[in-house]
Amino acid sequence: MSFSELGLRPELLRAIADSGYDTPTPVQTEAIPIVLAGRDLMAGAQTGTGKTAAFVLPILQRLHESPVELDRRAVRALILVPTRELAIQVEESVQTYGKHAPLRSVAVYGGASLPDQLRELDAGAEIVVATPGRLLDLVWRGSIDFGAVEFLVLDEADRMLDMGFIDDIRMIISLLPKERQSLLFSATFPEAIKRLTKTLLREPATVQVTPPNSTTALVDHVVLRVEDSHKKATLSHLISNGHVTSALVFVRTKHGADRLTNQLARDGIRVAAIHGDRAQSQRIAALEDFKDGRIHVLVATEVAARGIDIDALPYVVNYDLPRSAEDYVHRIGRTGRAGVDGVAISLVSESELPYLRDIEQLIGKPIPVEQVPGFVSAPRPRAEGRSPANGRGETAVGSRYASRQSTNRRTGPAHRSSGPRQTRSTGSGRGSWTALPGERTSGS
Repeated sequence: MSFSELGLRPELLRAIADSGYDTPTPVQTEAIPIVLAGRDLMAGAQTGTGKTAAFVLPILQRLHESPVELDRRAVRALILVPTRELAIQVEESVQTYGKHAPLRSVAVYGGASLPDQLRELDAGAEIVVATPGRLLDLVWRGSIDFGAVEFLVLDEADRMLDMGFIDDIRMIISLLPKERQSLLFSATFPEAIKRLTKTLLREPATVQVTPPNSTTALVDHVVLRVEDSHKKATLSHLISNGHVTSALVFVRTKHGADRLTNQLARDGIRVAAIHGDRAQSQRIAALEDFKDGRIHVLVATEVAARGIDIDALPYVVNYDLPRSAEDYVHRIGRTGRAGVDGVAISLVSESELPYLRDIEQLIGKPIPVEQVPGFVSAPRPRAEGRSPANGRGETAVGSRYASRQSTNRRTGPAHRSSGPRQTRSTGSGRGSWTALPGERTSGS
């Protein structure tokens, strides 16, 4: 199916073509006709599935087809997101796909100049992309008018609830017109989300492009059993010897992000950190350096990384395993995107084994355990009857998915990186991670 078969206007089709796309993703194929038909929607879609275009394109079309004269502060479409990074990226998508349509948009979020955002709102914006806290600040100042809202979108709804925004969301919903179209997108569906949908959505259509709480088949998962005291050395070894390149590394705390970044930098690794204590300009600069290959490792906290959009990111590393199994699904959703295979590596210590069990229960499958010679902790206990043959034994690192990274299922937008290309070979059967012939690794 092509975008032209979804009933989109020529202006939108031109913008899509300008962006280099010609075939809609599954969530776009299913969601766009539903939104165009005016129905409420509950969509289960992970990061990297094309979900932003699945709501931006039909909303742009419906707004363009029904122009109205309103006060310049009146908002017609409100898109709520959990983080400033995602707010910026979604508003950029609105600009990209709406460049041939006379519609105005603005992103409002904390950590940026409030006077600048007030000026943008005062100039007029029919589409507002916002984080809940900053949006309510603007509401109490009388700087925004919800009386004409026709569309409400909750993007990454589960993340907003995890971040404690449920009361803000309920307050915002109470201020909106009851007659509106509401769309909810979420990668996972905990009970809190299910309760919210009952009050937010009216007879919604449901789109589920992957099973709830599942992970994409494009991602290989691996656990490396390493004690906390050996984690930094293990990660540095994998990066310096070319086993892992262009990696997004998750840590639990801001202090931990800074500490790990400094340690990796002392080992000669090009690395930067993003977390809540970094200014927005610093976070944007670090992300751009990472995309352009000027740095090979980006260390991030959970909150700071939400909304990061990087096509063809080869590796996600859980330096600290998340305490919430749903967070694991979101973290690894940063790789295995745009049809390009990815690898999710988790460094797991003895104390983190309960979190690992929760993750495996949520995603519905065990994660293979592999070893890094010289950095191995006590073997993970195996249930009776399990063996290396059925996925629960331990092997040398790389052997379980040796051929996956060298082949992509379909062509997608490339991640900008100057790091060496990687493949893996099984060698003599124990497995190894090597650079392609003739290429130097960062440890050469």
